[in-house]
Amino acid sequence: MAVIDRFRVAALSLMALMALLTVQSATAATLPVDKVDVLYHRYDGGGMVIDGPSVLVRKGIGPQVSFSGQYYVDSVSAASVDVLATASAYEEERTEYTVGVDYLYDKAILSLGYTNSTENDYEANTLYFSVSQEFFGGMSTVTMGYASGWDEVGKVGNETFSEEADRRNYQLGLSQVVTRNSLVGLDLEVVTDEGYLQNPYRVNRYINPDNPAEFLTQPEQYPETRTSTSVAVRALYYLPYRASIRGEYRYFSDTWGINAHTMELGYVHGLNQRWTLEGSVRYYTQNEADFYSDLFPFANSQTHLARDKELSSLSGTTLAFGAVYEWKQTSLPGIDRLQFSLLVDWLNFEYDNFRDVTAAGNYLPGEEPLYSFDAYVTRASLILEY
Repeated sequence: MAVIDRFRVAALSLMALMALLTVQSATAATLPVDKVDVLYHRYDGGGMVIDGPSVLVRKGIGPQVSFSGQYYVDSVSAASVDVLATASAYEEERTEYTVGVDYLYDKAILSLGYTNSTENDYEANTLYFSVSQEFFGGMSTVTMGYASGWDEVGKVGNETFSEEADRRNYQLGLSQVVTRNSLVGLDLEVVTDEGYLQNPYRVNRYINPDNPAEFLTQPEQYPETRTSTSVAVRALYYLPYRASIRGEYRYFSDTWGINAHTMELGYVHGLNQRWTLEGSVRYYTQNEADFYSDLFPFANSQTHLARDKELSSLSGTTLAFGAVYEWKQTSLPGIDRLQFSLLVDWLNFEYDNFRDVTAAGNYLPGEEPLYSFDAYVTRASLILEY
């Protein structure tokens, strides 16, 4: 039984597509090189294991057109606190396909792509388009992007259950070369969601009116619209000893009452012509949604009710470390460049008002220990440029 928030998975896929537009803005007037990128990813923490492969192939046709295709798999095995509170552990698989094309015209790149993500009770489709344009001799780059998503929501064990959700993503980005060693960027993103925006499996809890020492459950009820706005400021500075330092601040706000702040500092150091080390630290914090509560006083106590821990007040820290090996002008037939990387993230999240109802012991409702978890994210990739 799937209890993961499918809408968050779809939103992350859509955000990943739009993030490509932000990265592209730094090299807007150059098509991506021909390459094969093979990635293995694994998330392990909070009672969940998510892993699988990803394969990206990119091929240019002439000097102005580049095609790409990507295959991505998430195999999910979950026994998280959300699952154990209302259901049993489960396994499932999500498969994602993406096709795209980039067109270079003078100092601009036009990009168009489509993504389909499918699992046993959720199907997400996303169409995206972007334009990146250089100005002032390549010192400034402006990127504008739009993505549209339409999702179909099902429910395991209920063949008649079918809901829809539509998503729109608008992005505007500016990248500016300040000096020969420094680059700054500003990105604005607006996302609008409409339709069935909740998880059909998740429930909230309320105090049993006949026995205050117990709680009962009922399905969550979310608003049918959500609009979020985020602004990010980024800076990159190249140090004189084969190294660089970068910083980022991102502010997020939505119509559900959530305000979030993300701060990140990263460092990259080249050891020699082939080896590079990198590390970063990130801190994230948010307040709760207007209609969130860990324990409601009684059934249907308000119009909208949610107990999703990701809508609670929380904070998290991520420490990342990685190594990259690069081999240019290889002796392998048809291969111009080879790169292997291994990146590991350690995540720690603490929830201020979400309690662990699975904790051992006899607790009254609302007095259980606050929930927290650690997780590791591992990514190993091999890139072959040809």
